[in-house]
Amino acid sequence: MAANYFGLVLGGKIGHRLIGRVGHIRAYATCAGIVGAAVLGHGLISWLPAWLVLRVIVGLGMMCQYMVIESWLNEQAAAKQRGMVFSGYMIASYLGLVLGQLVLVVHPQLGPELLMLVALCFALCLVPVAMTRAIHPAPLHPAPLEPLFFMKRVPQSLTAVLGAGLIIGSFYGLAPVYAAEQGLSTEQVGLFMGCCILAGFLVQWPLGLLSDRYDRSVLMRIFAAALVLASLPLAVFPSVPVEVLFGVGFLASLMQFCLYPLAVAFANDHVEAERRVSLTAMLLMTYGIGASIGPLAAGVVMKLFGGHMLYAFVCGAGVILVMLIRPKAVTHLHQVENAPLHHVAMPDSMSSSPLVVALDPRVDEQVVQEQMQTTVEPESEPESEVVADADAETEAQAEPVAGTETAEAEEHERERESETWKA
Repeated sequence: MAANYFGLVLGGKIGHRLIGRVGHIRAYATCAGIVGAAVLGHGLISWLPAWLVLRVIVGLGMMCQYMVIESWLNEQAAAKQRGMVFSGYMIASYLGLVLGQLVLVVHPQLGPELLMLVALCFALCLVPVAMTRAIHPAPLHPAPLEPLFFMKRVPQSLTAVLGAGLIIGSFYGLAPVYAAEQGLSTEQVGLFMGCCILAGFLVQWPLGLLSDRYDRSVLMRIFAAALVLASLPLAVFPSVPVEVLFGVGFLASLMQFCLYPLAVAFANDHVEAERRVSLTAMLLMTYGIGASIGPLAAGVVMKLFGGHMLYAFVCGAGVILVMLIRPKAVTHLHQVENAPLHHVAMPDSMSSSPLVVALDPRVDEQVVQEQMQTTVEPESEPESEVVADADAETEAQAEPVAGTETAEAEEHERERESETWKA
């Protein structure tokens, strides 16, 4: 999972270059083919270093596909529809995550058939793109990062995003391992994961109501503390009944999936509109770094002290967030005039790219076009080619003249010979 998240972060840097070079349709098709091959490659080899490389490739290719989809959605969505399109995109992301876990309920055997199913999905996703008659959307590129500026302006938001990455990354990577060590069957592991992810989906709407009415820095600290309390039973007891596992896991997921959206909303309240494009890229990169480190750190702790240490790791990260997020330290010196901005639900799974800001209704569409639109200028011909073309044109113009002079000389020679014969 750490390798997968690393690939997703890397894809955010490489994807826009690939799209700019070959276009959206070719980039999407290329990445779908490569990802499908990498998925099938997992069934051909069991060597761990090879799997790590394949996971990086899968993450990189999927991020490029996210960038193509988000560019297309931005091109097709009218200004008044951006909020609705963004909401639909987030719902589709969450539902895809839930349904992916429930596949294990239908097919509990962990064999190559699951890899074939994933590769089949990537093959089928090519069909609508290959059959489309729509023209290529205008290429978008992520705005440049300004890490030093944002570290000074929104340090608590970046801290919360990094902590959310550590928690969510370790959850996606190691919660199935923890559930299996609790004695759950493959079907039950899929249900447990689906239940926890569904909690993250359901909490977004009540979270939005709270976020729009109360101080977001206070809410971040409250939810971090609530996460510690909710995770404590699973962290303390090495084994718990299935009913307790599902109930406490659902409750802990309600808390952990609130941290990232709150941090994003709080950061947007303290950054000017023209910098929110760069802010989104910075937040996603910070989250990706945390999500890459989380599975590695939690995995080491679990190997040394047991599977229940996953939630001990979550508790530890939550305690650190409670200590570092200090509402009294917020000066509101740089808070924008119309703050607090309307809360927008955000996924916590890296199932979006830095280009998703083009659909975020909090970001002005004009700013998106100015900072993310790629202007394609016609390529100028190299100077050497221009000179060569000019020389060729001169020679072409000179050839008829030379031919005319030769014909006149031959005619004059024939007239002289005729006069000589007459004489």
